[in-house]
Amino acid sequence: MRSIKISLITFCFALIANAQEPINIQEGAKMPDLVLVFTKTEGYRHKAIEKGARTLRQLGRTNGFIALQTETAEDFNPQNLKNFKLVIFLSTTMDVLNDQQQRAFEGYIKNDGSFLGIHAAADTEYDWPWYGKLVGGYFESHPEQQQAKIDVVDKTHPSTVHLKNEWLHFDEWYNFKNLNPKVKVLMKLDESTYKGGTNGDNHPIAWYHEFDGGRAFYTGLGHTEASYDDPDFKQHLLGAIEWCLGRK
Repeated sequence: MRSIKISLITFCFALIANAQEPINIQEGAKMPDLVLVFTKTEGYRHKAIEKGARTLRQLGRTNGFIALQTETAEDFNPQNLKNFKLVIFLSTTMDVLNDQQQRAFEGYIKNDGSFLGIHAAADTEYDWPWYGKLVGGYFESHPEQQQAKIDVVDKTHPSTVHLKNEWLHFDEWYNFKNLNPKVKVLMKLDESTYKGGTNGDNHPIAWYHEFDGGRAFYTGLGHTEASYDDPDFKQHLLGAIEWCLGRK
């Protein structure tokens, strides 16, 4: 995949290439925010990645942002990153950026950039401590996919305001290590409702925080393709994106 170089011409092509229906921008209207969806994998590759990327593009078409997918690590350079209001790591795995690219991303966050990690974003860059603190924790293990009860502990955030106090959802439930105690937890897993949890009574599954000059959000949901058809999960993602973009 070729590196994304944003100019007026390529931006116009991006509008066309990412639209499956016409995009009408009125004269004088604010241009949509650009969101970079990074899907590079060096370990396990989730089958739901492409479905997730399509869902993010669809959300963008109806909510005033444009999601551009890339698997090219070379896109992580200061000149390119400054064009994006948000960078999403969609089920990336293992070592996806080299040292120079890591420094560019750190600079992006420190200059008011935003990060959204989905599912296996926590199974990424174990040798980069800054990234682990940004995400809020690292993947440690998971049991087989099954339904579990999620306790929504904070319904004031745009990613959870639409949910009931309890949410039954089928997914692959991560156990975490090196959890950042400074994050603000939105949802926790009730380990008594499924088999294989190891984090105990305090098992966060979605959280957010301001970090090193920018914003960061993580959700552990999103392993299955079916998740991206779930209206509650799609609204969860949209609320996270809107918070990262500074809209809510």
